[in-house]
Amino acid sequence: MNRILRNVLAAGVMTAIGAAATVSAQAETWRMAHKMPPDSIEGELFQFFADKVVEKTGGEVEIKVFPNEQLGSDDTVLEQLQIGTVNVYPEGTSYLQKWVPDIKFTSAPFLFDDREHWVRFMQSDLVKGWFKQIEDEAGIALIGSPTAFLRGPYRVMVTDKPWTNLQEMQGTRLRMHPDELAAAAWRHLGAEVRTLAWTEVYESISRGIVDAVNSPIALVEPMKFYEVAPHVIRHDEYPQGMAFMTNAKRWNALSDERRAQILDAFAEMAVESEKRMNAAADKDLEAMKAKDVAYSEPDTSDFVERMGSFYQEMEEKGELPEGFLDAVRSSRTE
Repeated sequence: MNRILRNVLAAGVMTAIGAAATVSAQAETWRMAHKMPPDSIEGELFQFFADKVVEKTGGEVEIKVFPNEQLGSDDTVLEQLQIGTVNVYPEGTSYLQKWVPDIKFTSAPFLFDDREHWVRFMQSDLVKGWFKQIEDEAGIALIGSPTAFLRGPYRVMVTDKPWTNLQEMQGTRLRMHPDELAAAAWRHLGAEVRTLAWTEVYESISRGIVDAVNSPIALVEPMKFYEVAPHVIRHDEYPQGMAFMTNAKRWNALSDERRAQILDAFAEMAVESEKRMNAAADKDLEAMKAKDVAYSEPDTSDFVERMGSFYQEMEEKGELPEGFLDAVRSSRTE
């Protein structure tokens, strides 16, 4: 009898192993690339999304996460995204402007009243048309809304050259990502703009190549920027979200059920981002203040006033997208 029981149990174990192997063989593996450290707040949220996708799909979709630009810099990853060897790339919408240059205006500095105003603008027909054009021309679609993920939760300048107003900021050597609108805006404001990779910022400040970098507050402490630039200045340059880019052909080929599962995972991550970003910002500020980092929230109305002429000049020169300022105005509430 014991021998029979052992045989039955062994058969059961082999069946279970076989079933597990079948599920594993059927699991679809996606590659997710990003540039942040895995233990940063954004890195943790990206992993949260990956874990939720596994949970929502019952293990039928697994996401392997590659942090710290392991799969290459922006241009390299975007190319991989287009051909489908990278499946998810979370970044700001401005990185899509190589196909639709107008998309850079979703991050127009010192233009939107607040985040709610920006969200309404992002839901306008004008912006929806830009994303549709990107999908048609580049083959890149978005998972969920780029406004859902709370990035930041607000923007600051981390600098070794402190300032309290626009005049004092003049001449700051500012690191900038490859965004012509942002670069032109900060030049208009009086900064000396230098384009550098995100991973080169710390060393560049320490060597005196630049004085400062703009950043979401939540990334300042994990990147240790304050060690070489001990002044953190909140300027609320523009509201930030995160475009979870994916290969459009592969995304659209998914069943409605599968897309819904992934969108559920995205929605839960978005809610989590708001909780974690706000908590992390408060915690990081306290930790940095304990290390003698100076934090300030100056009145930036002089920045807004100066930028008014910037956008007016662009409109007069025909350099703004048709209907852009109208969409900004109509997105405001009375």
